[in-house]
Amino acid sequence: MPLAVNHIAPAMLALLAGLFTWGMTGVGAMPVLFGRSTSRRTLDVLLGFSAGIMLAASYWSLLAPSLELAAHGGTPVWIPPVVGFATGSLGLWVLDKLIPHLHSMGRGAEYREGPKTHLSRTTLLILAITLHNVPEGLALGVAIGAAGAAASTAQYGAAVALTLGLGLQNLPEGLAVSAPLRREGWTPLRSFWYGQLSGIVEPIAAVVGALVVGGSTAILPYALAFAAGAMIFVVVEELIPECQRSGHSDLAVLATLFGFTVMTALDIGLG
Repeated sequence: MPLAVNHIAPAMLALLAGLFTWGMTGVGAMPVLFGRSTSRRTLDVLLGFSAGIMLAASYWSLLAPSLELAAHGGTPVWIPPVVGFATGSLGLWVLDKLIPHLHSMGRGAEYREGPKTHLSRTTLLILAITLHNVPEGLALGVAIGAAGAAASTAQYGAAVALTLGLGLQNLPEGLAVSAPLRREGWTPLRSFWYGQLSGIVEPIAAVVGALVVGGSTAILPYALAFAAGAMIFVVVEELIPECQRSGHSDLAVLATLFGFTVMTALDIGLG
């Protein structure tokens, strides 16, 4: 029997999933409300954990289903995953060059990326986290849209696993915005507000992803691989370098492996 959620519009399910992951971003930002400072070591471990979650989710929840769907299409089986992955990763690379951003408040002006701008470091940091969250939201929507198109209990289970995994990895993202703002002298409430606000794009992008794949089942394997490429670009370009730069590489690597293991268990267990 298909799950009861099969009868709910995929776009609505994507919205709910995106709201959940946005909420987890808010939970991650909450420590600043209680005056708790976060060490760089702790933040590096959490970012490494996030990287592991995203790497595993990119394969188990996106690339593997893309390959499975491509096997039933009329094109050579490798084309949809390769084209989709390349398009997603290159698309994020282009956005990375077009949108001014800064990955850490602790970095100087020479580390600002994208076009030159007079925007504040705070705004640039929020833009960086927002840019990070767009592919996560798209991945949620595409996975849920694919499950809706297949009306498959197993694929809905995989979408649930992806939602839980991305929710877990959003915890350090909220902290990565709010904690530096608090150290800059912002009030606890204002630091929390902007920390959670960085995740607002996820439900929007999730709905867009679900609507796009709902229009044509033929694009499903491409869309899944596209989301995987975008997410892996974020991991390689942002998360891994950021968690390695402060001298806690061993702990960050172990956290990455742990995150990958947790997401693997979630995806296989639920999918």
